[in-house]
Amino acid sequence: MCFRHPGRETWVSCVRCGRPACPDCLRQASVGQQCVECVRGASRGTRAARTAFGGRLSATATVTWSIIGLNVLLYLIQLAYPPLAQDWWMVGYGGPNQGVLDGQWYRLITAAFLPGAGSYGIMDILFNMWALFVVGPNLERVLGKSRYIALYLLSAVGGNVLYYFLADPVQPALGASGAIFGLFAGLFIVARRLRLNIGGIATVIIVNLVFSFVIARIAWQAHVGGLIVGALLTAAYVYAPRKNRTALHVAATVVVFVLLAAAVVIRNGQLTG
Repeated sequence: MCFRHPGRETWVSCVRCGRPACPDCLRQASVGQQCVECVRGASRGTRAARTAFGGRLSATATVTWSIIGLNVLLYLIQLAYPPLAQDWWMVGYGGPNQGVLDGQWYRLITAAFLPGAGSYGIMDILFNMWALFVVGPNLERVLGKSRYIALYLLSAVGGNVLYYFLADPVQPALGASGAIFGLFAGLFIVARRLRLNIGGIATVIIVNLVFSFVIARIAWQAHVGGLIVGALLTAAYVYAPRKNRTALHVAATVVVFVLLAAAVVIRNGQLTG
């Protein structure tokens, strides 16, 4: 009788534990068949596959597709409700109770999920989402999802923090370009670490930086800030020694976050002082 279904008669046993089991309770193994209990026990003892830099291996780019979908959805919401841009854009001081200076730190990240207005906004979201589609999946697979999310979000914040430091505090800004430049930098660092050809991504970075300084209405400060944070954080991820690598990655992420927060505090002091 099957050890899990006493009412079912069987003439087959698990090759691992020897217990009789019915066809519903057996799974094909490399040699013979094993019962579901042995299969479950073996899977618990198997370590999850890891990427070259310690992230969990995944064949899908679900984070990248989720970010693209979220950006497109918020853009459509912005078209239907234009005041959302003013509620979310990056501005140091936009009036009483409006701006990072008045404690609205959330603008450092929300501004990265909305494009500008009008035809400029359409071009902004088209370029940024195309760049994310091209660069994002490869980085997500090689870094792992958690590190990739941290890279994207902290690059976005880093771009807005540098914008807060260098731009006019009353001038608002929107767009995901800081995060995209962080991914550009991340791909460059990964390619160097793996000794791959860096010519293509280096050209992309240089050309887009030139456009950032030449074309009006582009927040070059956010691009440079995202590039710097993306490069530093990715370098910490890919050059960390294997021993205690995960702990070092977490520590690097926290340190970058704290430094960005400290920079905002310093800038607030400069503007209020």
